[in-house]
This record gives sequence, C-alpha cells and structure tokens, in this order.
Amino acid sequence: MNKGALALLIHGGAQNWSPERWKSRFDDVCGDRRVLLLPDPALDPAGVHYAAVWKPAPGELAGFPNLRVIFNLGAGVDALMADSSLPDVPLVRVAVGDLTGRMTEYVVLHALMHHRQELYLRACQREQRWEPTYQWAANAVSVGVMGLGTLGSDAADALRRIGFRVAGWSRSARQIEGVECFHGEGQLEAFLQRTDMLVCLLPLTPETRQILNRGLFAKLNRSGPMGAPVLINAGRGGLQNEPDILACLDDGTLGAASLDVFCNEPLPADSRFWTHPKVVLTPHNAADTDPDEISKYVARQIERFEAGDALENVVDRKRGY
Repeated sequence: MNKGALALLIHGGAQNWSPERWKSRFDDVCGDRRVLLLPDPALDPAGVHYAAVWKPAPGELAGFPNLRVIFNLGAGVDALMADSSLPDVPLVRVAVGDLTGRMTEYVVLHALMHHRQELYLRACQREQRWEPTYQWAANAVSVGVMGLGTLGSDAADALRRIGFRVAGWSRSARQIEGVECFHGEGQLEAFLQRTDMLVCLLPLTPETRQILNRGLFAKLNRSGPMGAPVLINAGRGGLQNEPDILACLDDGTLGAASLDVFCNEPLPADSRFWTHPKVVLTPHNAADTDPDEISKYVARQIERFEAGDALENVVDRKRGY
C-alpha cells in the first residue's frame, strides 16, 4: 500500500527546533513512509496525508488537499487556532510523559527558588553579605495552580508531595488527591485569595487572554510568609498583561515572578524583563519538546489512525485546547 507522506513544517529558529534534527528522528520511526521537510520544491501536495508542525505560517497548511491529520509538536495550539485557513481535519496536541515531566521539573524548580529566597541569597552573594534570614517551612506556603490538565495536575501533585499547601483552579471540576480544587468563574476569587504563589499553566483561549493582570494579582493573598505573592507563568505569553506585571512588581503588588513565555518571542532586547531585579526569566524552554519521544508518539498515532482506531489528544476547536 502506498502510504501518505508526512510533511514537516518547523519554524523554530533555536537549536532545540532544528528542522534537520526532527527530520532525522521521523525518518527513523516512520519506516517506509515518506517524510518531507518543507520547503521542498519537488513536493507533490496531493501526496501529503499528515503534517507535523511547529509555528507554521498562516495559510501554509491550506495547500494540502488530502491532509488527514495535523500534529502540533509543542504543547500550545493557539497559533494554529488563529489561522482562519486551517484545514478542517483533526488537530492533535502533544501529550507525552517526557514533556509532562519536564514541565513539572520547571514548576518545582521555580517554586522552590522563590520559597527558599534564592533571589535574596544570590544578591547577598554578589554583594558578599552573610545575612541569612528566617526560612519558613513549605507547609506555610499556599501554591495555586491555574490549569489542571495533564501538565497542571502533575505539577500540583509534585508540589503537594514536597509539602506545599496546594490548590488548583480549572474551567471545569477536577479532583486531585490532596489538592483543593476550584473551578469556574464563580470560584476563581476564592482560589486566588488563598494563594501565595500562583503557577499558571492555562491554555491560551479568548477567555484566558491577558488573564494575568492587575485585577487578578490584587486578589492574591498578601499575608503569606513571602510578604507579597509570586507569579510563575510557563503557560503561554498571551496569558500575560505584561505592562501590568511590570507595574505590579514595581509597586509591590507582586513580590517576584518567574516567566518562561512572553507576548513577543524572542523577547526584545529593550524589554525591562531582562534586567528587572524581581524577575527570573527563561527562554520558553520550561518543557522542551524532545524529538525522540514526540516522533515516536506521532508515528504511533498515525498507525492507530490508519488501523481505524481513534486518535488521542484531539483538540476541541470550540474550546481551543
């Protein structure tokens, strides 16, 4: 049987998104299926049945008349959903243990960094000051996780096991052992009021765009041991109202922030986030996508689909995730 080709459309720019690296991994796992790295002048668009993509240009997927499934190689699908010409075929998001584990590592690292006063201690080191301060216990800190999908649920469980008091908030009701769960607009304020450290892993939808704003920060708990609430955002840059974040860091509404994502990436050189003393900045690498694991995941999904089985982790286009 002549298998439909898999087209790779990868526009990353960074080392971890090398198109050639991804092509090599897909060649290894796809057997006799043709894997095409675009642009390819010899490409027959009609022969492409599957596309594995990262940040494709708007309209780039519309040229494949026989496309059957689109696989997004990263966790967020908001850029794809914004393409009005996106073919009406199943859109599958990444959901593998490797990516989940990496995100949990990031969340735990940064939660502990703020809990153990690393910003203060590193400043002391630079200034050669030996001035330890009182260190509170993890169970004195209430961490709130916004977004209780695969990534958020795993991170919340890990934070709970370290000893933090953990709550979670999601659009619909969830249950996680040892985690106080809130849901819906009606329970958001109660969730925020008990939160000292806010972890955001929400998907970007019209409802969540710029949800991280002054109005939300003002509802966070201000009587916790850290003195002012902390923000950790490893979700999407569009969740942030960035002028509000900077202003709230300046006036003490927020005590500190760890930010992995931004509205404009790469972050412009003149952004204040680079040099703000209360900001820990990372270059959108909280949960780097691993080509070895993801290529195997996509190949398995294609095999399932061609065998007549249901695809896993299909995006609900109405919800946006």
